[in-house]
Amino acid sequence: MWSLSVVLNPLLFLLLFGYCPSVTIRPKEGWQVYSSAQDADGRCICTVVAPEQNLCSRDAKGRQLRQLLEKVQNMSQSIEVLNLRTQRDFQYIMRMESQIKGLRSKFRQIESDRKTLVNKNFQELKGKMESLQPLIPVLEQYKTDAKLISQFKEEIRNLSAVLMGIQEEMGAYDYEELQQRVLNLENRLRNCMNKLTCGKLMKITGPLTVKTSGTRFGAWMTDPQASPKNNRVWYMDSYTNNKIVKEFKSIADFVAGVESRTYNLPFKWAGTNHVVYNGSLYYNKMQSNIIVRYSFETGRVVTQRALESAGFHNVYPYTWGGFSDIDLMADELGLWAVYATNQNAGNIVISQLNPDTLQILSTWNTEYSKRNAGESFMICGTLYITNSHLTGAKVYYAYSTKTSSYEYTDIPFHNQYFHMSMLDYNARDRALYGWNNGHQVLFNVTLFHIIKTEDDS
Repeated sequence: MWSLSVVLNPLLFLLLFGYCPSVTIRPKEGWQVYSSAQDADGRCICTVVAPEQNLCSRDAKGRQLRQLLEKVQNMSQSIEVLNLRTQRDFQYIMRMESQIKGLRSKFRQIESDRKTLVNKNFQELKGKMESLQPLIPVLEQYKTDAKLISQFKEEIRNLSAVLMGIQEEMGAYDYEELQQRVLNLENRLRNCMNKLTCGKLMKITGPLTVKTSGTRFGAWMTDPQASPKNNRVWYMDSYTNNKIVKEFKSIADFVAGVESRTYNLPFKWAGTNHVVYNGSLYYNKMQSNIIVRYSFETGRVVTQRALESAGFHNVYPYTWGGFSDIDLMADELGLWAVYATNQNAGNIVISQLNPDTLQILSTWNTEYSKRNAGESFMICGTLYITNSHLTGAKVYYAYSTKTSSYEYTDIPFHNQYFHMSMLDYNARDRALYGWNNGHQVLFNVTLFHIIKTEDDS
């Protein structure tokens, strides 16, 4: 769900709920203003929930009006057909009226002079009766049409009452005018959302359990650099002695267990902190500090490089162990490695990597002990560290590579299955992928953004 906290003139402050893949449940209502206030400078601050597609298609009143309009149009067409048929039958009956009058006079003539009745009269009478036979189904149709007209009258009465109620709720606005105003607002909000790139983590909600499979430890992921139509899922069970990667074409196939391909890696992996980025799998080679880049397209290792001085094989793991010394991750700014060194006293080191060559581009030394961290993930160049992998864990520490500074935070998240062995951010989905004690889960994230309007540029 998209949540925007908007400051109008001169700045726009927005809260954005990260997007969850197709398994997430989204609200069906249109945009809503939840609350409003003023800041110290007197600027208006409001919280808005915006839909993700056409707003009017999500609006309950708009949907109801369209359904009523379609029903009225269908009724109008039926009444038009009925009217044409009635006019045709009426003309037919008018022509039959003269024949009925002639038949009436013939009966009177026969009644007055029975003795003069001859065969000619009988034949003429028979012909008149036969010409009146088509009138019988016409009259039957009139009975049916009369019932239909009664039904139409009742439905029109009901529709009128509903429309009156909607008109009272919507006030004095014409529906078309209201629809245009809503579309204009939607476009303005979308323009703001298009400017959003990075933000500060404010909240984690969920999780949504996608599937239950595998051992207690493992990793699953999608490619944040893939196109919107490419929703492949990769699955790597266990934290050691394995080199089989399973691929699924979509999350739906993943849930159903329909594999599309299996990759047999040349080297076994260590830990669960792998990442898929721009079509390649990056992982830590078992019993080493070597990072391997494996191309899914070619099925071969493209590059491998040692992460100098990085601890490995449970020298500096996360609190849960599992050879989680080297954590590879990706965010909006690129590819990262999180690890610890003796030179930094076992505290966490952050390095940004070249995705092609695996060379270190920049490095930051933090003061947070790697062994005291439950898990970590990068969002917009900021490393967020949890204080535990067990129940009650929360995001406790954040280090910004932009400012080379840190802060202590207090952002709880629900460790539903008690043991978290993988937690990675996906920038495309704006969600956290987790492996929670044999359950593959997703968390939504709320990010805080500050962007300038066109008036401030």
